[in-house]
Amino acid sequence: MTVAAILSQKGRQVITMVPKQTLAEVCETLATHRIGAVVLIDGDGRIAGIVSERDIVRALAAEGATALQRPAATYMSAKVVTCTERDTTDQVLQRMTSGRFRHMPVVREDRLIGVISIGDVVARRIELAEREAADMRAYIATA
Repeated sequence: MTVAAILSQKGRQVITMVPKQTLAEVCETLATHRIGAVVLIDGDGRIAGIVSERDIVRALAAEGATALQRPAATYMSAKVVTCTERDTTDQVLQRMTSGRFRHMPVVREDRLIGVISIGDVVARRIELAEREAADMRAYIATA
């Protein structure tokens, strides 16, 4: 299964913010949209970084509530690992696992076109395994 298949099922809506927005604004956005990370884009619409719930927890642990008033750029992961629609779920899962992150922006020609999470990937893999098991049971029943 490819990233394109996941995006076709889940949709391509992406919540983005800009690096100068505060960490408090990021928290509000994450809570409002019930998401675990937000992609930060620069003035040219390119990915500048990503801020996840883990980044926020680390910021609060290091600086306390004052971190919430600082720009999200202070705490974002600037080296963002991305994927394309052609990547397979196995490739994406391997990158997420080895990099220890749960959200991956999907790009086409350096432009953001979606975001997938490890939950999206695992859900599709479980769905595929269940479908294969059902097909196998049906095959055995007709034999």
